[in-house]
Amino acid sequence: MSGFFGSISKRDCVMDVFYGTDYHSHLGTKRAGLAYYSKDEGFQRAIHSLEDGYFRNKFDTDIKGFSGQSGIGVISDNEAQPIVVNSHLGRFAIATVSKINNLDALEAYCLNLRRTFSETSQGSVNPTELVAKLVAEKDDFTAGICNVYDKIQGSCSLLILTENSIIAARDRLGRTPVIVGKKQGAYAVSFETSAFPNLEFETEHYLGPGEILEITADGWRQLHAPGEKMQICSFLWVYYGYPPSFYENINVDETRYRCGAALARNDEVQADFVAGIPDSGIGHAMGYANAKCIPLKRPYAKYTPTWPRSFMPQNQETRDIVAKMKLITNQSVICGKSGVFLDDSIVRGTQLKDNVCHLHAGGIREIHMRIACPPLTYPCEFLNFSRSRSSMDLATRKVIHRLEGREDVDLKCYSDATSGKYAAMVEHIRNDLKLTSLKFQKMDDLVDAIGLPKEKLCTHCWDGSSYF
Repeated sequence: MSGFFGSISKRDCVMDVFYGTDYHSHLGTKRAGLAYYSKDEGFQRAIHSLEDGYFRNKFDTDIKGFSGQSGIGVISDNEAQPIVVNSHLGRFAIATVSKINNLDALEAYCLNLRRTFSETSQGSVNPTELVAKLVAEKDDFTAGICNVYDKIQGSCSLLILTENSIIAARDRLGRTPVIVGKKQGAYAVSFETSAFPNLEFETEHYLGPGEILEITADGWRQLHAPGEKMQICSFLWVYYGYPPSFYENINVDETRYRCGAALARNDEVQADFVAGIPDSGIGHAMGYANAKCIPLKRPYAKYTPTWPRSFMPQNQETRDIVAKMKLITNQSVICGKSGVFLDDSIVRGTQLKDNVCHLHAGGIREIHMRIACPPLTYPCEFLNFSRSRSSMDLATRKVIHRLEGREDVDLKCYSDATSGKYAAMVEHIRNDLKLTSLKFQKMDDLVDAIGLPKEKLCTHCWDGSSYF
């Protein structure tokens, strides 16, 4: 994933943008960038890799030399950004949260028009530079952003920093959030509302799908009205959204409590304790434990001072070592006991399998795993929230291939919790992970926990139902 933050103020906003961007560090692990504008210095920019350090440390020196009353920042799992470009629309900086599935076709489209690309990203064109070129095809920013909506397949939310304002645009179908905050003399725009409170911003406006705003230090105006259709990613609430954040005015952690409570209502198991797989499983576990009146305990803890990110190293073997070393089991809690464990999802299942091994080694008697969402049977087509490069990386698809003997399978019955094939798939996953029992959330219960109509939620990774 990626996340961005911007601010425009009647005073210097360098530190607000610095800290606001830092509050998106959970969304990306590869690169980060900041861009500011001041009348005296013009556009200033810095980009750093995050693969060997933290955002704050990487940019600490840069911000001492920056100045400006407007700026944008981005944490990215992919391309280097923001980029600064010059065009007939003027000079501007741009940052995106996007996944462009037809990137190759759009690259060819631009090259056929004899355009050049200066930025690269993992051997290909930089997606944010491509978006900038599509914006600059039109006579103004609004028409240019609508051109992006029309041409890309996937998703794209973006921030544009001009000499006079920040232009914020939410993805055409609203798959990712964009929210405006306000405080005395300044406005901010963010992916996460959790970036607002400590910077003294209050949430002012949730952009609708496809909505475009121009923001100044005095206020904001709508350049393009939101569309009727929305497909916001449900996984925001289940997994990668930050607990204090709100999307569509719905809090992340409160949703996770409701997810856990729904799992509890459909469960007959008896256990000595309930636990969340850290960190995103904790909210789900709280909801489950409260609904079942079973003690909430911590059977293992993360040792974060020196093992903060299992996904930071690019080498899989190193990532596995980090994942193993940072979790420490508490035998006092687990030895001879039966536990219900709540996790947000099972993607590949490799890290969960390691966690289960640790629990068995610690002497646990029973492991009842409860997953806050339905089984992931389709790879995400719209966001970069998973490292899986193929659908066959998914734990479900590996089992389905084992059951069917081929990859070309109608997956509808495996997404239907009432079917025999669904039950067989879940049983095989349970056995692979060496669990006492395994249950997934029902789709209707997840939708109810979020509180939006099903048609406004992207649930593609569970039932393949969404669209471009």
